[in-house]
Amino acid sequence: MSTKVKASEEQVAYAKLLDLGMKMGLIMLVISFAVYLTGLLTPHVPVNDLPKYWSMPVKEYLAATNIHTGWSWVYQVGKGDFLNFIGIAFLSGVTIICYLRIIPILFRKKDTLYGVLAIIEVLVLVLAASGVLKSGGH
Repeated sequence: MSTKVKASEEQVAYAKLLDLGMKMGLIMLVISFAVYLTGLLTPHVPVNDLPKYWSMPVKEYLAATNIHTGWSWVYQVGKGDFLNFIGIAFLSGVTIICYLRIIPILFRKKDTLYGVLAIIEVLVLVLAASGVLKSGGH
C-alpha cells in the first residue's frame, strides 16, 4: 500500500517559483551564449586567444587577461564573454527569491521559527553573494 504525501503550501510556492526561475535563467544562458557565438558583442578575451590561457592557473589567467574577481564582471557585461554572467547571477539568486516568497506564508501559518530561519537564510545568502565576506584563495 502506497501512501501519498501532500506538499505543503510553502513547498508548492517555492517549487513553482524555482521552476519558473530555472527556466528564465536557462533562457538567459541560451540567449547570452548565442550572442557570444554570433559575435554580436566583442569578447573581452578573443576566442582565438583562449587556448593560450587554458593551462594557466587562475591567478595568472586573471592577470594576463586583466580580469578582476568578484562583482567586477558587472562593468564588463557589454562584452560577449561576460554577458552570460547575468544568467549565472540570476540563477544563483533564485533561491533567495524563493525564500522571500515563502516567508509571508510561514508567518501566516504561524510557523514563526521557520519564518525566522527563512529570513536568516535570506540574509546569509545576500551577505555571501555581496562579496563582503572574503574567504579562501579568491
